Amino acid sequence: MTHSRVSPGDFRRLGPVNWLITRVVARAIRVPDAHLFSTLARTGGLFRAWLYYSARMMPFGVLTRWQTEVVILRVATLRDCGYELDHHIRLGRRAGIDAATLAKITTGPTADWAPRERALLTAVDELVTTRDIGDDGWTELAAHLSERELIAVVMLVGQYDSLATTIGTLRIPRDDFGSPSPASSSPSLRSPSSTSPSLRSPGSRR
Repeated sequence: MTHSRVSPGDFRRLGPVNWLITRVVARAIRVPDAHLFSTLARTGGLFRAWLYYSARMMPFGVLTRWQTEVVILRVATLRDCGYELDHHIRLGRRAGIDAATLAKITTGPTADWAPRERALLTAVDELVTTRDIGDDGWTELAAHLSERELIAVVMLVGQYDSLATTIGTLRIPRDDFGSPSPASSSPSLRSPSSTSPSLRSPGSRR
């Protein structure tokens, strides 16, 4: 197992405010330590600004909670980011994403989707793999979403794509939920596109 490159912070390293935030988060998600948060909290005020920005993406974003989790889970699958999958499979259940829908997200836009969801997933795949959405894909997506929602999709994909890179590069370990995680125990979570070397960052499956 590869060790984290930056150790999660303790009270002394984080200070009282950031330490308290990380403890509240860990308790809320029922883990001993929320490693992503206790690592990023070492950045001081930047961490708190990132928390606010992230919350405006999820759960208080422009898209519906269901759409948001579909996007995040597809990004996590493409990036092969176990940390994101562990958390957002759980969050997705609360938003109404059952096992059958999760399997479709893993398959991607070629699964049996309604036109709006197919356009959304196609856009996610293009953004992660090419860093752009082609004119045809944009036109199709714009037929289903408002301009405000279109901007939100691009920003949401960028947020979780970037987060997968951060998790992988810093070698942030997956959180201990006390039982096998849904991401590690379900063989359906690996899609052919998720194994592409161009999409994976080192250690992102932790």
